[in-house]
Amino acid sequence: MNKIDQSPPGFEEQLLTDLTAHVARRAEMASAARPVGRRNRFLPGWRFAGALGLAVALTAGALVVQTMRVGDHSPPAASASEILRMAADAARQQPELTARPDQYVFTESLATIRDMPDSGPYQTIRNQLWQSAGGVAYTQGRYRPESDPNGWGELRELRMGDPADPTKELDAFDPPAYHGDLPSDPDELLRYLRENPVDLHLPEGADEEAVYGDESMVYTTARSMVRGGYVPPRALAALYELLAREPGATVISGDVVDAAGRHGVAIRMPGVIGGNEDFLFDRDTHVFLGSRSSVVRNGKESLYDTDALLRIAIVDRPGQLP
Repeated sequence: MNKIDQSPPGFEEQLLTDLTAHVARRAEMASAARPVGRRNRFLPGWRFAGALGLAVALTAGALVVQTMRVGDHSPPAASASEILRMAADAARQQPELTARPDQYVFTESLATIRDMPDSGPYQTIRNQLWQSAGGVAYTQGRYRPESDPNGWGELRELRMGDPADPTKELDAFDPPAYHGDLPSDPDELLRYLRENPVDLHLPEGADEEAVYGDESMVYTTARSMVRGGYVPPRALAALYELLAREPGATVISGDVVDAAGRHGVAIRMPGVIGGNEDFLFDRDTHVFLGSRSSVVRNGKESLYDTDALLRIAIVDRPGQLP
């Protein structure tokens, strides 16, 4: 039985209350510190699983959680497909980064955690990851509490876990973090992703033919590309155009605040088993901000995690900053 299953009665309600207050305070601080008329733009394409894995691996017993700051509950002005197409337009305007196979994709992100589900204050932590552009080395990363600029932990390797044994790490490298070979045409991209699905590292005995043969696998792979590593602007636009075709995506009404205190709009992606996955976009520019997820247990949804992408760059070695 895991920690989620052992949560005491009323835990989800208290978690929501405490974390909403925590993120609301961060949003107010961020708004006060941001110069009037200036908007930061952030490049998309970060590895969600790696950032989340870093937070959990380096914080003993940590539960990563997320929240949304509720504003008005009026219907969203645009549909999910319309927002994704606007995100595609925004992606095309971004500068393109190039990388050699021996280089690294550097990403920096924020997440909010606390030590145990029912005790201790929430913390905002800053994650830095160095992923092999060519998939020829292990991912490395470090983190620190956002409240302590000098509190960086040691740089360490972050290996993939074995789905058959949670205590074991795999020796295999992560896939390339630089997705320079993705087609920039949505129809060509659809065919490419059908032939090259993301590796889900299914446990032994899973029906791989049924999982990888399902049409929804194309969209699962597309979402993993948005979250993982770096995708050049035109290919990223094609990913959003492709996701705009997927039926079932919905816009969450109300104002959403990510771990960095940035206001945005959330699109709930379809087809997630046992919970929900949301993509967050800037409300005005439609630039990708990050993602969040929740779990559904006994018919009740509880918040699980959020990560906010801050910056992405190409560097020569782990530990190097852009």
